[in-house]
Amino acid sequence: MAIKILIDFGLVILIWMTQLVVYPSFTHFSSQDLVRWHEKYTTAISILVMPLMIGQLVLHSYDLAVTFTWYRTIAFVLILLAWINTFFYAVPLHNRISVGSDVCRSAKNLVVINWYRTALWSLVFAIGLFEYLRRS
Repeated sequence: MAIKILIDFGLVILIWMTQLVVYPSFTHFSSQDLVRWHEKYTTAISILVMPLMIGQLVLHSYDLAVTFTWYRTIAFVLILLAWINTFFYAVPLHNRISVGSDVCRSAKNLVVINWYRTALWSLVFAIGLFEYLRRS
């Protein structure tokens, strides 16, 4: 399914940009400026990220339900781990920044926590691309 590869690739590009550019830039803001900017950033990035994440989850779930393979199972588990990382680790750090609580430390922790999502979504893309090319 080519659309699945495109969504996976979109998330890989987005997460690497976030990891290498966006989150490190947070450490260059004053606490007050970051809180102000963060509100705009989270609104804008959610418009991009949420449809991709939901689309990825739906398409990978469908593919796994239709045809079981170990590649699809591993990719699906990695996606679930990315969701867990996002909603149990990254979102709480974003919430702390939003309310101005320990802003500098939370921004630094986002960089650390996000390496896991970066690795997970990169692996999902690599597995999907390998399976796609193997079947083509």
